[in-house]
Amino acid sequence: MTTMKQPPMMLQLGMELAYHLCRIVLGAVLIYASINKISNPEDFAKIIHSYQILPEEMINLTAIILPWLELITGLFLIFQLWMPGTVLLTNSLFMVFIAAILSALLRGLDIDCGCFSTSGGKGSMNMITFFRDFSFVMMALFLLKVTFFPKEIRLSFLREN
Repeated sequence: MTTMKQPPMMLQLGMELAYHLCRIVLGAVLIYASINKISNPEDFAKIIHSYQILPEEMINLTAIILPWLELITGLFLIFQLWMPGTVLLTNSLFMVFIAAILSALLRGLDIDCGCFSTSGGKGSMNMITFFRDFSFVMMALFLLKVTFFPKEIRLSFLREN
């Protein structure tokens, strides 16, 4: 039987810190993003409509459900509840967000991203928006790797016996 060599303690601590930092940052981002949308679903529906992706019939339902999904997912991340499902949902959300932003940018739409506010100015989406959300995708992918493949990166704090 081959034994795995343990990573240096500092590397392990760094990975654990990165895991918790990503979890808390993404949780806070999702919670913050949900607050204005929950209180202004009509304005959020207008922003969703401006992306020109969803059929009209799905816009209002999405404007109501998506912010609550962001809020619940953010809370689950921060409090480390049901992490496998939460991490999958987090990755799904951020993949959809980055795809919508990229789609709008590639089509030259001059719209507000609606990421954190429903009252933003017209045309505020740009490549900075894309790279900001891309950084969220990278953090979410890191959580996915750590959650589902902890042995590959030798993180004992996530292993179950």
